[in-house]
Amino acid sequence: MSTGSAPPPRGSLPPRSSVSTHILDTSVGRPARDVAVHLAARCGRDAPWQVLGGSVTDADGRCKDLPAPPDGTTHVRLDFAVEPYFAKKQADAQRDAPANRDSGADSSAFFPEVTVTFAVTPGEHYHVPLLLNPFGYSVYRGS
Repeated sequence: MSTGSAPPPRGSLPPRSSVSTHILDTSVGRPARDVAVHLAARCGRDAPWQVLGGSVTDADGRCKDLPAPPDGTTHVRLDFAVEPYFAKKQADAQRDAPANRDSGADSSAFFPEVTVTFAVTPGEHYHVPLLLNPFGYSVYRGS
């Protein structure tokens, strides 16, 4: 009698990886809402990138519905379009504080986009949080 789980049937493929992300705007301590995130994958270090699709962060700054990388994926790339987020944030600040309109503040983001590339193992889940502010960012493998 076996106490462990049965091995997969011969010739079966390992389970797919999955990817999720979360963006926190550390300049205000809140989630970054409505940021477009695109996911691409490749099967091998020298293989071309295949764009798989994307999502937009929700009110909690999360993308829970990113497409699953295909079987054989070895690397995943997340592209975060943060410039529109910061432009909207700047426009909202100008609307709330009209006296600052001519302050000389540049509404463009220093990092207009953030690209994160990481290696994957079949069957594992990868949660990649992005900590974001107007002049820097940090990422890590979450849980």
